[in-house]
Amino acid sequence: MEEIENLEGRTAIVTGAGQGMGAAIARALARRGARVVVNDLQAERVDRTVAELAGAGATAIGVPGNVVDAGDVRRMVERAIAEFGGVHILVNNAGVLRPTRVADIPEDEWDLVVDVNLKGTFLCSQAVLAPMREAGWGRIVNLSSTAGKNISTVGGAHYTAAKAGVLGFTRHLAKEVAADGITVNAVCPGLIDTEMVRATIDDERVEAYARSFPISRLGQPGEVAELVAFLASDRAAYITGASLDINGGDLMI
Repeated sequence: MEEIENLEGRTAIVTGAGQGMGAAIARALARRGARVVVNDLQAERVDRTVAELAGAGATAIGVPGNVVDAGDVRRMVERAIAEFGGVHILVNNAGVLRPTRVADIPEDEWDLVVDVNLKGTFLCSQAVLAPMREAGWGRIVNLSSTAGKNISTVGGAHYTAAKAGVLGFTRHLAKEVAADGITVNAVCPGLIDTEMVRATIDDERVEAYARSFPISRLGQPGEVAELVAFLASDRAAYITGASLDINGGDLMI
């Protein structure tokens, strides 16, 4: 069956694509014809996702690196341009989650959570602006969270603060680059069934949260990926500076 969104001829960078939502997003973009640059901090995860995409007939390369390191980010974008001639889509998915209460958050943990979730989004977005402007077309999709609009379900205040920051950054950048043919939007997932969530809370808490949602289950990574793919396409050309919720009704505003 032909996909509704056609991304043939587009190059997409997906950060944190070694597992979970990032890997699902990479698959969704590849199915629509995009060439995918897979980024993750762990090289073995990068290799696994690239092998999966290649096995499905997609064009993909892996570029391990840290989104908080400006040099790594620059090299990632340069590699994408060298291999595929440009960058058209950036999905800022890389993130870390810690459940620590405010009174107990050490400074280095605060810096880690805020840096990966917020600074990484800034560094990667900044690095792709020139090639997107050159192409006259760009899509930046930032992964925020229901935490950015309320408070985190399972994360700490540093996660909530960082994801709120992503929303502010999304709106501001969208205003700056709209005239260049670039849209910037945020996706705000609720509790999604990923390795990161399962590593943070036990199965009993997972099930209790799921029962409390109007749609009484956790979201699936593939469902988030479908929303991201839409925002990365021409069909979303008149959407920018927006935050789109996907949370099973957990937060309705």
